[in-house]
Amino acid sequence: MIVVKNINNNVSLCLDSHNREVVVFGKGVGFTKPPAELPLRKIERTFYNLNRHYLDMLSDIPSDVLSFTAKHMAIVQDHLPYETNANLIVTLADHLAFAMKRAEKGIHIPMPSLYEMEASFPLEIKVGRYFVAAFEQEFKVKLPNGEVQGVAMHFLNARSGGTIPGTPDIEDQYETILERTTQIIEHAMGIQVKRDTFNYARFASHVQYLLKRILQNKHIDSENLKMYQSIRSEYQDVAACVDQISEYYKNNLNADLNEEEQLYLIMHINRVCSQETS
Repeated sequence: MIVVKNINNNVSLCLDSHNREVVVFGKGVGFTKPPAELPLRKIERTFYNLNRHYLDMLSDIPSDVLSFTAKHMAIVQDHLPYETNANLIVTLADHLAFAMKRAEKGIHIPMPSLYEMEASFPLEIKVGRYFVAAFEQEFKVKLPNGEVQGVAMHFLNARSGGTIPGTPDIEDQYETILERTTQIIEHAMGIQVKRDTFNYARFASHVQYLLKRILQNKHIDSENLKMYQSIRSEYQDVAACVDQISEYYKNNLNADLNEEEQLYLIMHINRVCSQETS
């Protein structure tokens, strides 16, 4: 393995013998100055096919939370009847890190009913309970009960193929997709989105109609497209956030958001963010 970039003390981006990118975990691997050969004995776990966007997220996640997630994912994967995409390690670690921050500040985010989810997805709820219990023991923190569903939804979203089993279309996934979209906004913009505000309700409605258009393979087409480049230039941080959301939709829903759809997302997200930072 050749180290090409260090992400933190225990995580590095490497190239293997076939010149393929791989993220490696191991105690102290991040102290190897690139480009340099990394002895295989130092590598504890490897993750191929991580999306480039998630590589940037890795540096923001505490190394102990990353290590915890990697260790317990390795245990859980052996009991799952399906493969999960490589990005789960990052999205789940990011979720757990933010869950701990929210718990410390007494912030609770509403989640779908535990009993309703358990009836449809008992295995994923079992995984959620396992992760939450292990996380609480490891980090000496008490997480809200809803985090069981939060972890379960990450595994459902990360199933190979990108769709939740037993759901016939995107509309049935609406709550899960909305929550993940909101989490992307929170991470990218560095805010805590209040989900009980009028602006968020407008944003949620927009996402719902957007998903319906995706389902029907329809897109907005109007004269406002001329505004796209000027809006992107004016709100560059929000535009970058929308790029991440677009990538999430493409990878998980096989949906390409055109410039018009992205324009409306920029405007809605800017409204939500303006409220949170005012």
